[in-house]
This record gives sequence, C-alpha cells and structure tokens, in this order.
Amino acid sequence: MKKVENIVFLSLVLDLFAFTIPLPLFPRIIEWYTVRESSDPRNLLPRTLGFVAWLRSLFYEPPSNPQRWDVVLLGGLMGSIFSLLQFLVSPRIGSLSDKYGRRRVLLITMVGNILSALMWLKSTTFATFMFSRIIGGLSEGNVQIATAILSDVTTPSQRSRALAQVGIAFAICFCIGPPIGAYFASRPLPASLHTMGVELNIYAVPAAVTIVLLVIETVFLLLFLPETRGLCLNIPRKPITDRSFPSPKERLSQRTSEKRLKLLEGLRRFHFFFLSVFSGMEFTLPFLTFDLFDWSNSQNGALIGSIGILSALLQGGYVRRATAKVGEGRMAKRGIFTCAIGLILLSLVPRFVTTSPATAIRLLQGAAVCLAFTSATVVSSLTSYASLQCDESIDEDTGKPTGHPQLAKGTALGLFRSSGQLGRAIGPLLGENNVSR
Repeated sequence: MKKVENIVFLSLVLDLFAFTIPLPLFPRIIEWYTVRESSDPRNLLPRTLGFVAWLRSLFYEPPSNPQRWDVVLLGGLMGSIFSLLQFLVSPRIGSLSDKYGRRRVLLITMVGNILSALMWLKSTTFATFMFSRIIGGLSEGNVQIATAILSDVTTPSQRSRALAQVGIAFAICFCIGPPIGAYFASRPLPASLHTMGVELNIYAVPAAVTIVLLVIETVFLLLFLPETRGLCLNIPRKPITDRSFPSPKERLSQRTSEKRLKLLEGLRRFHFFFLSVFSGMEFTLPFLTFDLFDWSNSQNGALIGSIGILSALLQGGYVRRATAKVGEGRMAKRGIFTCAIGLILLSLVPRFVTTSPATAIRLLQGAAVCLAFTSATVVSSLTSYASLQCDESIDEDTGKPTGHPQLAKGTALGLFRSSGQLGRAIGPLLGENNVSR
C-alpha cells in the first residue's frame, strides 16, 4: 500500500501546487477588473463593489481611500464563496466516493478543476472570473478523496503518519505555488496572441501553468491510481444474523457507533470554529501587506512561501514523529496555542506601521512563524482523529462499508471537511473586517 500512498502524495502536490498559484494575485486581479469595468455601472463588478461599500459602511468608515478597503473586503468575499461551495458539495462527494469508488469520483472532479482554470485563462470580465471560481468550488475534491484513500490503505495505527502527508503536501505547495504564481504573473503573454486578437486574463500565464499542472495530474491518476474503496488488511466476514434480535455484541457495537458519531459531531464543530478564526488570519495576510506595506505580488508570494517552507519542515521533521508519542489531541492543542499568539502579533502590526516600520515587519514575521506551526499541526491532527472514528469493516462482495452509513469513510470525512470549509467561508469575512478596523 506504500505505492498508493506515494501516488496520492504526488497527486496532492500537483493539485495543491495549482491551487496555490493564484493566492498572492487576488488583490491585483481585483484592481485590474476595477480599472476595466468601473466606468460602466451595468457590469457585475461595479454593482458588487457598491454592495460591498454598503456592507462595509454598516461596520466601518475609513478616514481615507474607502475604495481600497472595498477591494480588500471583496477579496474576502471571493474566498468565502469558494469555501461555501465546498461546504455544500463535500458531503456529496464523500458519499459518492463510498458508492461509486474513490478513483472514478476523483477523476470527475479533476475535469471540473480543469474547466475552472480554462475559464480563468479566458476571463476578461469579473463575471467570467467569478464563474470560474464557482466551478472550482463545486469541483475541488482531491484533498477530501485523498484523505479517504489514505484511510482505506492504512491501519488505524498507521493513519496519523499517512495523513500527515496531506499536511506536508500543503506545506510544500505553499512554498512553491505562490512564488511561482508571482513569478509567472510578471511574464508577458506571447506577442503572437496580441497579433491574433486573442484577449486573455491579465494573469493568463499563471492560469496556463495551472492548466498544465491539472492535466498532468489527471493523466497521472488515470494511469496509476487503483481503486481503494473496500481495501482492508484483515476483513472479518460477519455472520448473517436475524436483525430483529441483535446479539449482545451487536448492541455493544451500536452503542460504540453512537459514541463515535457524537465524537465526530464534536470534532466537526471544533473544526468549524478553529478554521473560522485561522483562515481569517491566513486569508488576510496578502491583503494586509498589500494595504499596509503596498507589497507586490512577489513580496506576498515570498511571505506565503516562507510560511510553507517552515510548515513543511515542521511536518516532516517534528509532527509525524511527535504525534505518535503525544497523540492527535495534544498536538492539535499545541497548534491552537501558537494560533492565539499569532493572532495577537498580527493585531499589533497596524499600530507600528507608521511609527516603527521595522517593528511592524518583525511582528508580521513572528505571526508568520506561528501561522506555519499551526498550519503544520491542527488540521492534520484533527483529520487523523476523525478518520479513526470511521468504520473499518466492509462487505467482501461489494466492497462497500457494512456499518453505520454516517461512519463510512467517504461520508464521515466529507462531513468533517464540509464543517471546516464552512469555517473557511466565514473566516475571510471576519479577517477582512478586522483588517478594516
């Protein structure tokens, strides 16, 4: 099963590489659309910015340049829409993978991801760009299904180590993706496209790189990923019993299922709460530096990349080894503690921008270190803990789970991811509101 783990890890790197490329570009993308469309009030962007300005005025009236704050808040809304769509679709993707298989559902979602990137490439209007984000939000399923696949091919004792690879892939791609996105954002389009009259997005080059990565990933999965639903090391065949009179063992199993369902519900609630806070800080960083320091795409890419480098080192060198000793719960608590410190440091940055810029930069760097440790620990630990509550038993003939339907790996982990995505939908709005204050 080590081969399957390697395949999943490589596909995650390709997928998350493509996902992180546009992260440092959002502020400049919105600025570009603002220049193009602000003169016509009938366009979607002026109407959206008008709604955002009204919404912002309910909570805050900046002393100067309110339009810039509206761009910041709109960026938060864009991130929220993507995550809200993930909240809606993740349980469905999980249950479909339980029913039809991980491989088939994953390949279908990859088609949607490619279509989303193609629309970004051609999006010369804000409406088209938002449509591409909607398609991407409804299609993204790689991380969720990868988690289910790794749960399929590992025993509970191996689960934490295997799922740490998801966090490592995130960290690596946060190192590579944003700086690469910022680099290709500065590359001009081929002159031949202009002579042919082809009009593309201002960041068509990063979009093209994203398309190439997604196509490579899809072909790679098609050729090498086997179906894993139903795989298990030792699968006991359950005897056929009269369900009208459950045995004492079956009654005990039912009570155990109820406890696990309650524990999963508690984990989902905490996952939602944590990501509501954490993703607000995470998504705010490019907009904070854009507004306070007027950082370029390259500078924002370097900041996000440095967070990814540190997170990758922590994941590979510390978290994978320490979790087996201290447990998933304690490791998550350590990450939450550093998150609190990071929030405090980040809240102090605006106070020193004008009086002591060097101090403001140091505070920002300290917050980035805390963000890296939190990124390396909390979500991966919670996900591993949630996967341990899922049913391991399956039907040998059909390959489908035989236990409680809400404890099937695809369904349970889909609901768990859905709760986190709802937090990610709310978090950017909370974060951008804090920046505006």
